[in-house]
Formats: sequence, structure tokens, C-alpha cells
Amino acid sequence: MLSIESISKSFKRKKIINDLSFTAEAGEIVGLVGENGAGKSTLLNILATTMKPTAGDIYLNESNYRKDIKTIRKHIGFVPQDIAIWDQLTVQENMVFFEKLSWKNRSKQQLQEICMDMSLDRWHDPVKNLSGGMKRKLNLAISLIHDPTVLLLDEPTVGIDLKSRKEIGSYLRKQATENGKIIIYTSHDMDEIKELCDRVITIGEDPFYTELLKKAGKKVLSF
Repeated sequence: MLSIESISKSFKRKKIINDLSFTAEAGEIVGLVGENGAGKSTLLNILATTMKPTAGDIYLNESNYRKDIKTIRKHIGFVPQDIAIWDQLTVQENMVFFEKLSWKNRSKQQLQEICMDMSLDRWHDPVKNLSGGMKRKLNLAISLIHDPTVLLLDEPTVGIDLKSRKEIGSYLRKQATENGKIIIYTSHDMDEIKELCDRVITIGEDPFYTELLKKAGKKVLSF
């Protein structure tokens, strides 16, 4: 279980996140929505250990983020909104490169299977020749090389076609349901959030997202 307890984050005198608390269970996809600047990406960066909270605590099972950061990082997969892959390398070369940096050793066959599971079948093609959807899939595949317990996704389907969005959504549901991963997911596409997420956390003062999601029958926690 991922437990966020009274997290706050300030930059200088500006408070971005204020006293936010929630839990996420294994096998659950939790949506994170709010207007631009509400603190969604900031929260994901805190959960990914690339940023420290100003106040509060976070636990992953029995491990404390402040005390056990090296252990925590072995269990976190983070997909930022910006695509972070090598354009001049092939899909295979990218996967092999990032496997060398990973906590877990994988064979080329295992790396290819990760890609094939999400219909990324351009194994020998240079990344520069891939569509936006294929690049997003590769970005996600790289985050899964070390088989993380928690998967943090910041707008992972922005700017791609409907088919690729559906394939990524189906793959994430499988990761949660069959492999018990905890997935925290941000998106501005409310149809995607309503279809994919088990629960939704809304951040910010504007009640628009909260009211919209409650009307759709989603479980919503607002901050």
C-alpha cells in the first residue's frame, strides 16, 4: 500500500500542495486531476523521490520515504510527460541501454516481451521513425524494466491517437489487475480518467472536476 500522509509542498512563499492525504492499494489505478498549476506533477515528482515534500510523510508498505529512499526507488516506475528516450537508437537499443541502468537484470527476450505486451512491435526500428503513440509506449516500457511496485504516469497518452490510448489503457489495467501494481495516473482527458481509474483525487480550488466526476459515478477525494 502507498500511504500519503498530510503532504504539503511550498516553493518560496507559494504553497502548491496543502495537507494532502490518501492511500492507494495494490491493483488499484488512482486518477489525479486538476487545472494546470494545481500541483499534480509536483505530487508525482514527490512520489517519484525526485522532489522532497515541505511537510508530511509517505510510506510504501513498511518503508518510509524519508528514511528508506534507496529501497523506495527500487520499487518506483516514473513516466514524466516529456518523452525521455534516444531518438537515434532502435527500440531494442533503448531497452537494452536502460536495462543496464536498472535495478533488475533482463534478457533481450524479456525486454522484447514487455514491448510486445503493449503492441510495440517495431523492435529494430529507430525511435525517430516511430509515431507519437509508439514513442509513448516505449517510454512506458522503459519504466517497467525493473518491475516496479508503483507506477507514476504524468499525462502518458497526451497527443497520441485513440488506438494507442486504448492499447495503453488496456495494458495498464492488466498491470494493475494481474500484477498488482499501484498506478497513479494524471490526465486532462476526463473520458480516459472515468474509464480507466478506480478512484480519483482532485487537486485545486475549482470544483469543476469534482462535480463532473461525481456525476459520472466515480469515487472522488478532493483537496
